[in-house]
Amino acid sequence: MQHFEFEHPLIFLLLGLIFCIFKCPYKLKRLFFPHLHFFSKYKSFFHKEKLLYTLIFTLLVTALASPITYDSKLSNHRKGRDLVFALDSSGSMGEQSYSQEMPNASKFEILRSLIRSFVQKRFDDNVGVTVFGSFAFSSVPLTYDMKAVAFLLDFIEVGIAGENTAIGDGLMQALALLEKGSAKSKAIILVTDGYQNSGRTSIKDAVAKAKKMHVKIYTIGLGKSSDFDSRLLKKIALDTDAKMFSAKSAKELQAVYSQLNSLEPSKIHSQNYLNKELFYGYPLAFASLLLLSLLAKRREV
Repeated sequence: MQHFEFEHPLIFLLLGLIFCIFKCPYKLKRLFFPHLHFFSKYKSFFHKEKLLYTLIFTLLVTALASPITYDSKLSNHRKGRDLVFALDSSGSMGEQSYSQEMPNASKFEILRSLIRSFVQKRFDDNVGVTVFGSFAFSSVPLTYDMKAVAFLLDFIEVGIAGENTAIGDGLMQALALLEKGSAKSKAIILVTDGYQNSGRTSIKDAVAKAKKMHVKIYTIGLGKSSDFDSRLLKKIALDTDAKMFSAKSAKELQAVYSQLNSLEPSKIHSQNYLNKELFYGYPLAFASLLLLSLLAKRREV
């Protein structure tokens, strides 16, 4: 999809100087003539000249503001990271009262809502989602389309992968997604509210593979510290040069995602144009032609 904008929009503040074209005339010597009608033609041209000055100045300012078009969907030039969420969807994630503002919402519903908000700020990242319970599977493949990620999250429900908690399988599935990515920086955000009690893969093996792939694993424990294996989550994060977080409430979970944004920042979209085309030459060329015509007309006078 093509977008149009100016790289330096603040340049348009210079248009305020147009005021001087009309209100700051050159000082002229006072001359007295008895027949002023002789100068009516010159006076008319003088006003047209001011309008021409205004148009030329506006075109030059527009050229300085650098109008461009760019394609925001051209994923081949993305320079962000590959980021995969590994989400616990076991039965305990259906518990309510995790949020004071939404007491009837389950932990998983609140988690989905916060992830939607989080990914909308990942302008240059490639995001995927894996889900684990008694087993693990990939719910969202790596993609730059954050609208698709937000849409597909609605199809993930509590218990969709079983009632148990297979953290090792969840991590291994996330690593399988990351193997398909080409970004230099790769990270997993593991979210759980329980203990490993199921699955075919040991967490130790999953962490060893993550270290070999240079993948950071940020871990988030939901609920009270006794609800999840905080010691294990700390070790996973420490072994992969990442960080462990705990969130007793929805408010704390929101703060965690804010910290993750600062730890793994995404590049600012407005400073990373894709397939950029410059158009400053058009107003510059038009302004030059008008200026030349003005100079030619002055020579004739």
